[in-house]
Amino acid sequence: MPKNTPPLPLPVRRALRKLGLDIREARLRRRIQSAVMAERVQVTRPTLSKLEKGDPRVGMGAYANALYVLGMVDRLGELADIANDPVGRQLASEALPHRIMSK
Repeated sequence: MPKNTPPLPLPVRRALRKLGLDIREARLRRRIQSAVMAERVQVTRPTLSKLEKGDPRVGMGAYANALYVLGMVDRLGELADIANDPVGRQLASEALPHRIMSK
């Protein structure tokens, strides 16, 4: 990462590392060679290696393509889904009016 960029929070780094390792394991379970996977994801082999290590400099599109190749892209749309956001739902509920006045 560039020197003037602040480091990522530890939970973010851990989550990216886990995602990369999970993608790698899924690729290996499917017996897809790294060269073939890189071609399907439309990245170079070194970029695929970085992706599988959870490198934050790899674009989100590459992670999304990797999930697509592995048949897991449907889960990507659920990451920030309101159904998975109890804090957001609670805040929205607290902002509701306590009573509604008629005009």
